[in-house]
Amino acid sequence: MPPRLAEEPGYVFDNDSVHSREQHRCLSDAYDTATCARLAETGVTRGWRCLEVGAGSGSVARWLADRVAPDGEVVATDVKPHHIPKRPCLTVLRHDIVEDPLPEAEFDLISTRLVLQHLPERRAVLDKLVRALKPGGRLQIEEFDTSYESPLLTPDAESARLYRAFLDAKCAVLRTGGGDPEWGRQVPAAMRAAGLVDIDPRPRIDLRAAGSPALRLQLHHTHHLQEGLLAAGLTREQLHRVRALMEDPSFSAVSSVLYSVQGRRPLTGEAGAR
Repeated sequence: MPPRLAEEPGYVFDNDSVHSREQHRCLSDAYDTATCARLAETGVTRGWRCLEVGAGSGSVARWLADRVAPDGEVVATDVKPHHIPKRPCLTVLRHDIVEDPLPEAEFDLISTRLVLQHLPERRAVLDKLVRALKPGGRLQIEEFDTSYESPLLTPDAESARLYRAFLDAKCAVLRTGGGDPEWGRQVPAAMRAAGLVDIDPRPRIDLRAAGSPALRLQLHHTHHLQEGLLAAGLTREQLHRVRALMEDPSFSAVSSVLYSVQGRRPLTGEAGAR
């Protein structure tokens, strides 16, 4: 799997901007504990060979590297991987999961979080990931379904409308880049169609309250996606007001659903094996 220079696919969160570190920090604070707990359920341990696609800051890849040490390996890939620090048992590669090849039947465990929903080629990428698993290997995909993110407590009805307008504009930005912000609920069926067995979906919903990692991530997106949000119809005055709303201690909202889905590649000769 040689690294090569690649244009970033339709991923709206630039991994090499002034906003990248805060994006990584919010994601890590909000989701790493649950992501790593799910990965631990696979039994990942010493000697395993793992792949993380779209590793971002490498926080999950580092956790995996500690689990497989001293004689396993974690390959962490990203189109812009320079945020991922080097450490034992961790190999960092620049890699475009859409365009670049993966070795087949190579990995005991593959993990990817909040990547495929941004890619128009997500189904082809899923097939590629399945082929890269060893027979019996496991794939973990975590993706959002943003179809329900209702505000719960707002100062007034206008604030609730403003927050919904922000969410609608953000979804429009994601779709413009070829993403599907509701793809999370489709992941289990897609994994089954790709030939995996023992499909195990786990939905998770959080409370977005002032200061919480989940709401800090939304607040961050008003900056990271500012130009796209303005192009989608929000005004600068609306952005200013929705930022103030998300910092209001009285505000709360339901998070989108994060689907954490695991599946296993069948063993050779097992029903469902390809």
